[in-house]
Amino acid sequence: MIEQFYRPESVQQALELKRQFLDEAVYFGGGSKLNATPTKTEKKIAIALTQLGLDQLSWQQGALHIGVTIPLQKLIDSTLTPPALREALGFVYSRHIRNQATLGGEIAAAPKDSVLLPVLLALSAKVVIGDGNTLELGDYLAGAQQELLLELVLPDPYRRCATHKVARSAAGLAVLTAAVSCDAQQKVRIALSGVVARPSRLRDAEQMGLSGPALEKVVAEAVAPEADLCGSVAYKRYISGVVVADLLASCQASGGVQ
Repeated sequence: MIEQFYRPESVQQALELKRQFLDEAVYFGGGSKLNATPTKTEKKIAIALTQLGLDQLSWQQGALHIGVTIPLQKLIDSTLTPPALREALGFVYSRHIRNQATLGGEIAAAPKDSVLLPVLLALSAKVVIGDGNTLELGDYLAGAQQELLLELVLPDPYRRCATHKVARSAAGLAVLTAAVSCDAQQKVRIALSGVVARPSRLRDAEQMGLSGPALEKVVAEAVAPEADLCGSVAYKRYISGVVVADLLASCQASGGVQ
């Protein structure tokens, strides 16, 4: 339960507060994850990021830079937001939550069933952390996720990309979310959540150059779902393969960039 709330006015102040309080403190964006089960925080000290000016989008040297405290709804409303990312943001069904939740919070929480991370991974997203270094999003997710996030960078935001969420209803729990992209060199990227240990790319499947039933089979064998209220292991393997193959076909049929 949060007992102390700090509002630093610079990135340096935020980093100093984290160094001071270490594991007792957590960076705080909109609070939609830290204040709600199952991601509710047990930390006692919150370091708010709202005064750091990290809520803007900008186009820099051919890449889209997105500040991590931008609310999801603001990102939907921006004309700079890539179509596939805008669609994924719509998978967060409640507009109230989209107004509160921040992009950085969604990335840092990294829930297994994240509806946003697959499309970001498919778009080869990078993150800039507090010390100024840039990491591949996949590398950040594979780590401890304790670093202060400053911005997300999409180096090729308008490449062909398609995403899909499978759920019993628009507001229901996601069985899986998948995203597939194709760049100008026809390199394919496949990312999934909900049926893998953490949102991640299927790199082996990407390199095989498969499509249709052959790709369905490879994806079904690559995922590691668990049976729950959303479906059996067999169903989740099957639907994973079908969705990924369909998304790839959609990307290949679209041609050009979005």
